Amino acid sequence: MAVLDRTRSRTRTPVEPKVIGGLGVGLALAALATVVWSGSFVTARGLHDSVPPIQHAFWRWVVAIVAVAPFGARAAWRERAALRRHLGFVALASLLGIATYNTLVNQAGMTTSAGNMGMIMAASPVLMAVYERLGGARLGVRRVTGTLVACTGVALLVSKGSLTPDFAPGDLWVVAAACCFGSYSALLRRKPRELGGVAFLFATFVLGALMLLPVYAASVAVQGGFEVRAGTALPLLYVGVVSSAVAFFAWNKAIALVGAARAGVVYYLQPVCVAGLSYVVLGESMGWAQVGCMALILGGVVLASVASPRFAGTATKPEGGRS
Repeated sequence: MAVLDRTRSRTRTPVEPKVIGGLGVGLALAALATVVWSGSFVTARGLHDSVPPIQHAFWRWVVAIVAVAPFGARAAWRERAALRRHLGFVALASLLGIATYNTLVNQAGMTTSAGNMGMIMAASPVLMAVYERLGGARLGVRRVTGTLVACTGVALLVSKGSLTPDFAPGDLWVVAAACCFGSYSALLRRKPRELGGVAFLFATFVLGALMLLPVYAASVAVQGGFEVRAGTALPLLYVGVVSSAVAFFAWNKAIALVGAARAGVVYYLQPVCVAGLSYVVLGESMGWAQVGCMALILGGVVLASVASPRFAGTATKPEGGRS
């Protein structure tokens, strides 16, 4: 019996304190990015009649490059050999997460509310979980159940409780944006180990802005520029510094710590944050039905974010390198 007990103790996998700590930090960083990004949807809607979507996206990344350059440029120069070796990976991440995703969100803001954008974008974690499961990750019963509960809340919000959802053209742009963001987040999990987080972030910002440059020039030629004043400059500073430099670094680090699927569940908080901000800033309405659906979303987030001892030892193991 003593031999059997010793054998069992060797096979049992304890939950290390540093694993739980890494889980907590990862979830906190994912929540920080989610709350900050919620303001981007309000900004996209608020600027829809004063700044063309492509120009909005381009100047966002120009501001972000300037904000990150003091430390990002040096890191990228030190790791220039690794960036060259993995240029295809960095370019794909830049296309999905920088150039395309935010441009689609800005375009959506032309014809749909900030609340709708936040609600529909909350579907992107489903794609993150699918990608992670295809990669061999075990999601666990709690995470799957929590994801389904949160998804139900999102579906009820979008459909307004009806079986025939009323989609605006902008809603379809947000669906495309959600696909881009889900793919970008899943891609981060495979970031090469030799690429540091700051160098990678700065490189994607630069490449994303370069990808937008031709369409930006076309937008200026066809639509003309926008008036630079407090009402346009301050929101662009927010999305460039806070929503880009701060939030993207936090999200990338969260992916490295807890994986795309678990971080994606925290992303379900976004509809709640966007609804609150859009109500306060833009005066968009929010009824009791929306509050009930948001309660479902929050309940699903809590359920899916709690670490199960069975999976806690593997859920936080980074696969994509340091950030």
